Amino acid sequence: MPTEIDGRKKAAILLVTLGSDVSAQIFEHLSEEEIEELTLEIANLQEVEQETKQGVVEEFYQMARAQDFLDRGGIQYARDVLEKAVGKERAKDILGRLTASLKVRPFDSIRKTDPSQLINFIQDEHPQTIALVLAYLNPDQASEILSSLPEEIQTEVSKRLATMDRTSPEIIKDVEQVLEQKISSVVTEEYARAGGIESIVDILNSVDRGTEKNILDEMEQEDPELAEEIRQRMFVFEDLTLLDDQAIQLTLRQVETDDLALALKTASEEVEEKILSNMSERAAEMLEEDMEYMGPVRIREVEEAQQRIVNVIRELEESGEIVIARGGEEEIVV
Repeated sequence: MPTEIDGRKKAAILLVTLGSDVSAQIFEHLSEEEIEELTLEIANLQEVEQETKQGVVEEFYQMARAQDFLDRGGIQYARDVLEKAVGKERAKDILGRLTASLKVRPFDSIRKTDPSQLINFIQDEHPQTIALVLAYLNPDQASEILSSLPEEIQTEVSKRLATMDRTSPEIIKDVEQVLEQKISSVVTEEYARAGGIESIVDILNSVDRGTEKNILDEMEQEDPELAEEIRQRMFVFEDLTLLDDQAIQLTLRQVETDDLALALKTASEEVEEKILSNMSERAAEMLEEDMEYMGPVRIREVEEAQQRIVNVIRELEESGEIVIARGGEEEIVV
């Protein structure tokens, strides 16, 4: 496989080789920007020799196998298997490129450790250190650890986790030095990109309601803007499908019809069906007519309408009129 071909062109060659049906399925998992870039690359693709196509497919196959080995057993396991299959040099090359392109995350061995053991491992560390470790765990693992931490540091850890992408290099270096004493497999160059709002949202969505409320209430006192940003992402419009019929009906009684018509403009079929099925036949018909005759609207207006509906749901939850299941809760109770 010629090494001078860049990754984007390799991806374009692979998609052409796989055919339109498979490529269409792959596109479903890509961002709009990635789709645009690949489409342009495919459009500009000249005739490709069969040997080059085979080389690209073979490289993709090897990288996919290597990633599977990494997921199943970590870097050492992947290295051992690959060395037996393709030799030491080839295995080193594959893992090197895979690590660079797919960002193999640190703490690989920690993610395979029982959370109850990890709690003992990190609970006495500085909140910044704990936040960094949680950033690299799966949300289920991280939520169990966060729930088990003393209440007085849960909020501090959550706040640091949410703002980790804004952590100064000096603090990151200090955290790195602490972790190096206990974990030999730390990959330091990825620290700055760990954590963030999405990370803490994933974790808080998995913890029990009591832990979530304690953390957000405390954070509200220390950093209201951060607390509100996290709350905004805790429940999104598409999550309406998670509500039961009574909760939907209670919500609809407090939502403006114009907002509802706007919000459903870009909603999924599941959300639309959930809404319409909880309205009277006449009301559903009128809403569908409003949607049908509504002219073009800005995406921003749709998103604002969706957020107003989400705010209603949040207010209903805060007042105790509906309860959204969290963590171990199995269903929504109204």
